[in-house]
Amino acid sequence: MKTSLVTTKGQVTIPASVRDQLGIQQGDRVGFVYEDGKLMILPVIKDIEAAFGIISAEQSVSLEDMEQVIESRGRKQ
Repeated sequence: MKTSLVTTKGQVTIPASVRDQLGIQQGDRVGFVYEDGKLMILPVIKDIEAAFGIISAEQSVSLEDMEQVIESRGRKQ
């Protein structure tokens, strides 16, 4: 188990080996979850760029086509 000292401001240093395992780098945000007596530290995806490539489309659509669909769905309501 890795340990860290809590400062007077409530800050802790995440050990380098743990940061490496989680892929946490300087400037990244982390989330804290307390559940069943355990504290979990989770990396937070900070921007949409991290999601690029997760979904792929078989065809592309023009901006005009998207606007037409948005308009037609708005008229149905």
